[in-house]
Amino acid sequence: MRIRTTLVLSLCVALPSWSFADFRYDESTKITGGSLVSMMKFAGAFSKQAHQITDPVNSTILVKGNRMAHINQDSTEIIDLDQETITKIDPVKKQYSVVTFQEMKAAMEEAVRKAQAQQKQAPPPPTTSTTPPPEMKFKVSVTNTGAKKQVAGLDASESILKMTMEAKDQKSGQTGNMAMTNDMWMAPEIPGYSEVRDFNARMAVKMSTVYSGAMPSLMSPQMLNLQPGMFSGMADMAKEMSKLKGVPVSQIMRMGTTADGSPLPAASEAPLPPSNGPNAGAIADQAAGNAANSATDSAASNAASHVGLPGIGNLGGFGFHKKKPDAAAQPAPASGAPPNGAPPNAAVLMESSVEMTGFSSAPVDATRFEVPAGYTKVASEYQKSHQ
Repeated sequence: MRIRTTLVLSLCVALPSWSFADFRYDESTKITGGSLVSMMKFAGAFSKQAHQITDPVNSTILVKGNRMAHINQDSTEIIDLDQETITKIDPVKKQYSVVTFQEMKAAMEEAVRKAQAQQKQAPPPPTTSTTPPPEMKFKVSVTNTGAKKQVAGLDASESILKMTMEAKDQKSGQTGNMAMTNDMWMAPEIPGYSEVRDFNARMAVKMSTVYSGAMPSLMSPQMLNLQPGMFSGMADMAKEMSKLKGVPVSQIMRMGTTADGSPLPAASEAPLPPSNGPNAGAIADQAAGNAANSATDSAASNAASHVGLPGIGNLGGFGFHKKKPDAAAQPAPASGAPPNGAPPNAAVLMESSVEMTGFSSAPVDATRFEVPAGYTKVASEYQKSHQ
């Protein structure tokens, strides 16, 4: 019996790639609103590239066996789990590069070694021994609202993911809050989409070996001891994410700041107004607030030093506010309306949408995973960093 079980397991592991089915779908991603859009609209008057940042990016995702391709008009990325390579193709320059998983792992380990060496050489902050690191808190929730609608011809139900992160300077009492909300419309299982999910699972196993060299350094004992709230928040996220069922065929994600740690409203709860963000005066007010909160920025930098993450900090005071702000100094929203579609104590930095369509289990042409003839091979970014 033991021999038979071993043989069955061996055959399962050794199944050839033809046992997988093909699958494809289309995806459209677009930045739809928030303060970033307002600034890009202003910059777009002077820069074509700034104007194009709000144009939709239309991509096709293909899965064939142990290969996945992400294709759009500007680039193609091909992941090959059998060869353990990622190929990037530039159709404009007619160039391509190939990086192996092993090269990625070596580059990450080298980056960690350099960061640790720089940290050892840098003089410790003068207040390191007396200034405790900021206290970090994460809050995550998933709500299945019960709302339903059709998306791309599919029946979908709404799920809203809300996440907030609060950093509190234990000495000054200053706090900074970041928030993310994702309004998702989930379709029941789409025939064939399991090929995408299974490919991602197989890739996660492969990539775990890539990150294994860097993660122990990032998850240092100092971080575990000083930021228990961070890791309990990650556990809560895993628990809440288990509430999501189906395929997210439509998503609207928001990122921004809140003054009191409350979550940003979802797109279905508070649509963004046409203005899409602050005017020049509001941007100037934000810049002034950033300068006033430089002390909090310094505290964040000290926290990075405490937990062994050099280079994090220099946040420009973004999102931080004094514990007891002067009410007279707070700008009032125009006409009493909440800015950026958010509550008066919040601001949406960016809103983006993702739409999935064109699901198909038809055979995928294998040539879509090949580099076109005549293209020139160049060094990848990982390889350039070691030249």
